[in-house]
Amino acid sequence: MARILTLTLNPALDLTLRLERLEPGQVNRSLEQASHAAGKGVNVAQVLADLGHSLTVSGFLGADNADAFEALFARRGFTDAFIRVPGETRSNVKLAEVDGRITDINGPGPRVDAMAQVELLLQLDSLAPGHDLVVVAGSLPRGVEPHFLTDLIVRLQRHGLKVALDTSGEALRAGLLAVPWLIKPNTDELAEVGRRDLTGVEAQRQEARQLQAMGIEHIVISQGADGVNWFGPGVALHAQPPRVTVASTVGAGDSLLAGMIHGLLSGWPAARTLRHATAIAAQAVTQVGFGISDAAQLQQLEGAVDVQALPEQQEVSR
Repeated sequence: MARILTLTLNPALDLTLRLERLEPGQVNRSLEQASHAAGKGVNVAQVLADLGHSLTVSGFLGADNADAFEALFARRGFTDAFIRVPGETRSNVKLAEVDGRITDINGPGPRVDAMAQVELLLQLDSLAPGHDLVVVAGSLPRGVEPHFLTDLIVRLQRHGLKVALDTSGEALRAGLLAVPWLIKPNTDELAEVGRRDLTGVEAQRQEARQLQAMGIEHIVISQGADGVNWFGPGVALHAQPPRVTVASTVGAGDSLLAGMIHGLLSGWPAARTLRHATAIAAQAVTQVGFGISDAAQLQQLEGAVDVQALPEQQEVSR
């Protein structure tokens, strides 16, 4: 299996509260609660570990409340290479209603100064050798400008590493300038960066072609319950997940990304890769937390994923 580095520049302590229905302005009582050391790169790392890979995790971590993260890394056997910064890692509250609706309340997190940013870049020069791939995932913390992400990805690529990127907004726009190997936006995130409506397959295909012309090999567009579209070298596939009972959608995209990376690094056929990744994402929404919890359930879900070639552009009849 591979040695993978994940970078989470803005991790979070996630508190998920399940409730029947959110009543704004009222006293709401939760049915259950769960807290997790999280952040997109950390979530991806947990799924990749369950798939058999070795993980190094890095990024910026608030020194004042690092205990939950350190306990997770020790339990999972991750190599902890996070840069500690003054203050607390942010807390994110997820209000999960029984109908599947999620309300997010995300905290601001610590401010990361220029010295810490330089420290991370220098550390990556020593960390990168020996790894097969880097995942850069999540938002930017306060004090970190989008151009830092461009510089970070270019620096990793100079070490010969493939970079998988999962972020949004200005961070995604800056990351694209560095031409990562793979990106995994959702439809809205890619539409925002491309400044165009991407709800149709043909619009997505055209956007993917432009990105591939830049040198980005894989464009994986997640669409929630509507499935996944993947445009890669000689690949244009759609996967439709089976219907499941939704406990929380938090971490579904991270699970999808981990599954795609696993299949690609394993050299699997495209359809198998997308089917397996989509099943992992489908399982993720049935649980609160991260990782592959039930191998038998995953196999059942995988058998129910429908993978089809995306239709070619239809010529308009005159």
